[in-house]
Amino acid sequence: MKEKITLVGRSMVFNIVFIALNLVGLTFLVAGYHDSAVNHSTLYKAIGWLLMLLSIGGLVLFKGKLMMSGVSRVLVGGLFIVSGLVKANDPIGFSYKLEEYFEDGALAYRVKEMFGAPGFSMEYFIEWALLLSVLVCIFEIVLGVLIIIGGKVKMVTYLMLIMMIFFTFLTWHTSTCDPEVRFLDHDTYVMSDPGDASLAKIKLEEAKTELNTAKAAKKNGKTYSKLVWVVSKSKEEVVIAEMKTPQCVADCGCFGDAMKGSVGRSLSPKESLWKDLVLLYLVIWIFVAQWIIKPNTRKQNLVMISSSMVVVVFFSWVFGWYFPIFFALAAILGSLWMLRAGGKYFGNYYGSALGVTLLCIFMVTYVLMYNPIKDYRPYAIGSDLNEKMNDGVVGEYTNMAVYENTKNGKERSYDGSSGAYMESKIWEDTLNWKFKEMRQIVIVEPVNPSIMDFHPTIDIADLSSAEMKLSMIQKFIDTNSMQMIRIRDNYDNATYDLTFEEYNLDEYPPADYPVLDTLSSYPEDISDIDAMDAIINSKRIVMIISKSLDAGDWSNLDKLKKLQAACKKKGVPFIMICNASRLDISRFRKKNKFNIATFSMDEIELKIISRSNPSVIVLEKGVVKAKYAFRSTPSVDSFKSNHLK
Repeated sequence: MKEKITLVGRSMVFNIVFIALNLVGLTFLVAGYHDSAVNHSTLYKAIGWLLMLLSIGGLVLFKGKLMMSGVSRVLVGGLFIVSGLVKANDPIGFSYKLEEYFEDGALAYRVKEMFGAPGFSMEYFIEWALLLSVLVCIFEIVLGVLIIIGGKVKMVTYLMLIMMIFFTFLTWHTSTCDPEVRFLDHDTYVMSDPGDASLAKIKLEEAKTELNTAKAAKKNGKTYSKLVWVVSKSKEEVVIAEMKTPQCVADCGCFGDAMKGSVGRSLSPKESLWKDLVLLYLVIWIFVAQWIIKPNTRKQNLVMISSSMVVVVFFSWVFGWYFPIFFALAAILGSLWMLRAGGKYFGNYYGSALGVTLLCIFMVTYVLMYNPIKDYRPYAIGSDLNEKMNDGVVGEYTNMAVYENTKNGKERSYDGSSGAYMESKIWEDTLNWKFKEMRQIVIVEPVNPSIMDFHPTIDIADLSSAEMKLSMIQKFIDTNSMQMIRIRDNYDNATYDLTFEEYNLDEYPPADYPVLDTLSSYPEDISDIDAMDAIINSKRIVMIISKSLDAGDWSNLDKLKKLQAACKKKGVPFIMICNASRLDISRFRKKNKFNIATFSMDEIELKIISRSNPSVIVLEKGVVKAKYAFRSTPSVDSFKSNHLK
C-alpha cells in the first residue's frame, strides 16, 4: 500500500532536526564562500557541504519534503513581500537600475558573447523601464502572498522558479563582469537619421584608420587586431562591428537603496549572487514538493501566516521600516477575505491575487505621484548633508613582500617594514627562496561618503542679474575678483588688461596708453563657481530641484513664484538646481517669467536628491528640513508658518 504523505513524514523530530541542519549547513556554505572568511574558508565549506548532504539525505529518507517545502514557503514568501515592497517604495529608483542593465554593454553583452549574437540589443526596453519596474514589484509581492496561503502553488512555483533563475543569472552577470574584456558588438546606423548619419561618418573614419593600421602591421610582419570595421554599407544603413568593453553594474539594486540607507552599504555583487542562490535553492524545494502541497487549511494558515510575519518583522527591523508589517498583514488577510467574500467570480485565488495587486497599485501610484514613503537616500528629511559628505572611511593598506619556495612553490609574505622580515633574511637564501612580488594588502576597506557629487555650479561668464543678487555670489566676487584697468596702445590700437599693481604712469604714459575702463576679472584658474559650501552652510535656503526642465511638471509654478517672493521678503535665498544648458535655462526663465538664480548639476545626483520633478527642498545649516513633491507644493501661508518664521 502506498505510504500516505503527511507534513511530519516518517518522524517529526528527525525531520525538524534535518531541516535545522540544512539551514545551518546553508549558512556555513555561504559564509565559506564569502570574501571575509579567508582564514576559515575551507573549514566552513567542508562543514556546509557535509551538513547539506547529510540533511538532504535525511529529509528524503524520512519523507520530510513537505515540511521542508513549508519552511521554504515561509522564508521565500516573507522575503518576496519585503523585497517587493522595498522596490515598490521607490519604483523610479528601481527603473534607473533597470536602465543600467538595458544599456547595450551591460546585460546584452552576455547574450552577445554566449550566443554569438553581436547585433542583439536590450536598449528598446529602456523606455519601458518604469513600467517593468512596477510590474516586477507587484509580481514579487503577489507571488509572496500566494505561496504563503497556498494558492495556485503549481503555477506560482513555476513563476517563482523562472524569476529566480533570471535574477540569479542577473546577479551572476554582475558579480563576474570584467570591465577589461572585449566583446563583439554590431551597431546599425540609419542614414536617413541625421544623428545616426553623423555617428556613422565618425565610425567609418575610425574603421578606415584601423584598416590602414592593420595593413601596416601586416606589411611589417606583425599582427594587429582591429577594434572597428565595416560589416555592411548601403545608402539606407551602415553596420559597424566594434570590439567594446562591457558596462559593468556595481550594484544589482536588489533592495533598492534600503540596504545602503539602513545597514550602511548595499550587498556586494558576490553577496547578491549568494542571496539569489539561497532563494533559488529554497524555491527548488517548493518546486519539488508542488505536487503534494495543498491549499492551506485554517490551522495551516494560522501557522504559515504567523511564521511568515516573523520573517517580515525581521527584515523590516533590518531595513528600519515597519510599514511592510502592516502592508503584509493587510495583503495576506485581505487575500483570505477575498476567498470567502469574493462571490462567484472573485472567491478564488485569482480574486486573491487581484486584491493584492490593487493594494500594490494603490501604494505604487501614491509614491509615483509624490515621493517614497520611506526615503533611504542621503538627502532624506532630517539628513545632515555635512555629515553625509564626510561619513566615508579612508582605506588603509600595507605592502607585503612575497617570496616563493623554489622547490615546492609555497609562498611566504612579510611586511616590508616589519622586524620579522629583517630578522628572516630570506633574501639571502637564494637556493630555497626567490622574490616573487610586492603585494598590497587592505587593512581597512575604503568606503565612499554617502554624498560625493553635490556640486551646484555656474560659469562666471553665465552669471545673470538673478545670481548676482545672491549674497553667496557677492561674497565670492568680493573674495576672488581682481580690479583691472583696460588701456589702449595708440601705436597699434591693441587693448590690454592690467592689474593696479602692474599699471604705472612711467611705463604706460596716458598720452600713449589712454585708460578705457576699469573692470573686474578673475584668476585664470577660476572659471566657475561651486556653490556647495555656501548652500550647506546657509542659515536657511530654499531650493527647487529639477532633473529636467523640459520633462518637469510646472503646473504649480504660480505657487513657486509666491514662495520665491515670500523668501525674498525674509532674506532667504531661493535658488534652482537643474541639469540644463544656460540657453535652455534662459528660455525657461523668459517663457515662464520666473527670474530665479539657477545652478547646474549632474542629472544622476539630481535623481538621487528627489524622484519628483520638480521638488522643493528646505535646508537649514545643511540639514534637510522639508522636501515637497511638485504635487504637494505648499501654499505660501503654510510655507511661511513652517519655514519662514
